[in-house]
Amino acid sequence: MSAYLNSYLMSADARGQANFYIESLGGEIQFLTTFGEMPGSPEGLKDKVMHLALTVAGTNTLMISDSFEPVSYSRSISLSLTYDDVSEAETAYAKLSEGGESKHPLALQPWGAYYGEVVDKYGVTWMITKQ
Repeated sequence: MSAYLNSYLMSADARGQANFYIESLGGEIQFLTTFGEMPGSPEGLKDKVMHLALTVAGTNTLMISDSFEPVSYSRSISLSLTYDDVSEAETAYAKLSEGGESKHPLALQPWGAYYGEVVDKYGVTWMITKQ
């Protein structure tokens, strides 16, 4: 069996959120489809993002779509990034923290890894680790 698991975020501003992650983690948009590209879409939805795929922090795929319902995230699900280099982990943590909330500062933990947790300005919880 072969399968891939990708995170798919619903957003109030998919383009803005994608650009924030590209600026914070490095990466690029791989593809973007709007509702306007679908036949019969209502005029008010034409610019809304139906599917957006981006790579971040190397080759990690993250998918985002504009939501038609209010968006809220909970700490029930977190995105975890593990780095080989502590300075890269520190940079990602600092950039994701901008406009967000630091839950646990990035620091050396008793188990020997650097770990920090931040809720970004879009409400997504990120767990940053340096092994």
